[in-house]
Amino acid sequence: MIASMQDFVGRGIAFPLTLDSRGSLGMVKGAANIERSIALIVGTAYGERPMRPDFGCGIHDLVFNSASPELRTRIQLLVTSSLQRWETRADILGVDVEFLEGNTLAQITVKYRIKHSYDVRNLLVPFYLIPEQEGS
Repeated sequence: MIASMQDFVGRGIAFPLTLDSRGSLGMVKGAANIERSIALIVGTAYGERPMRPDFGCGIHDLVFNSASPELRTRIQLLVTSSLQRWETRADILGVDVEFLEGNTLAQITVKYRIKHSYDVRNLLVPFYLIPEQEGS
């Protein structure tokens, strides 16, 4: 059995980097650590990390696609599979996508539960699309 939820979730370096009152790197812990991890996974394109090219999420290949029900489903599948692979401290309960701002913004809502708890949370991650130019 895990000693405490804090031991299970752990701590991580705050991003963007900050300094604490003693001049050390700022740290995040608890649910904030998982939220930062989810946002980092979704916000990282495959190949962006040289030493771990398969880390991240494949939605970045969709940036020039037009908003559609098919794109919504593709984003949901890619985000879910990436989070299930890379964020093992959370159970992914669902991913919802809503297109806003003239279909140039995909608002991704990740519903998750911290494992070994009843703590269900939602995290909103924006993803910007570049619309197709008329006449091209």
